[in-house]
Amino acid sequence: MPYKTLFPGQQPNEKIILILRKHGWVFFKIILFYTILSLLPWLARYLMQQYTNLLSGGTLTVILNLLTSVYYIYILTFFFRAWIDYYFDVGIITSERIVDIEQNGLFSRNISALRLYRVQDVASQVHGFLPTFLHYGTVSVQTAGSVPRFIFDEISNPYETSKKILELVQEKKHKMLAMGINPDLEEEDEDTNTTNT
Repeated sequence: MPYKTLFPGQQPNEKIILILRKHGWVFFKIILFYTILSLLPWLARYLMQQYTNLLSGGTLTVILNLLTSVYYIYILTFFFRAWIDYYFDVGIITSERIVDIEQNGLFSRNISALRLYRVQDVASQVHGFLPTFLHYGTVSVQTAGSVPRFIFDEISNPYETSKKILELVQEKKHKMLAMGINPDLEEEDEDTNTTNT
């Protein structure tokens, strides 16, 4: 069932068919990494208390507490940035286009769109034990337009996604041919590539 949410640049006649996000395992790796980083000061404090007398009070203890606080602020900031990149990187497959929204940092976003009838090939790749076991991989959309290739990395169910995209492309081309429009002769100016900062 199509989603009812909107995205930047959605046209009135477009229906959202698929929303492509990175697999949950990708975010789990980010959480695991920052959890380990956040535990390092606790481990260092424990080792200092057990084997040294650096935390016995005084100015050095205050400086170490201040440095620990600054460290946690940086960890939270970088975690927040990683979450923003994970959450706002999204691919949207509509009844008319493929839209790739890529978040680059906190204040930069690239939005690229490609008409379905421009798609020439769709490939899916799964490499490694965990991607095979957890069913995530890469989907590449090949075109002859101004953007030669759309790549959606680490998305769930790449084989089903590529199959669905190919079905939508064939359906769109058949509709255009039924209306007397040759999709291979259409102008390329409908493909868009915009950047919002």
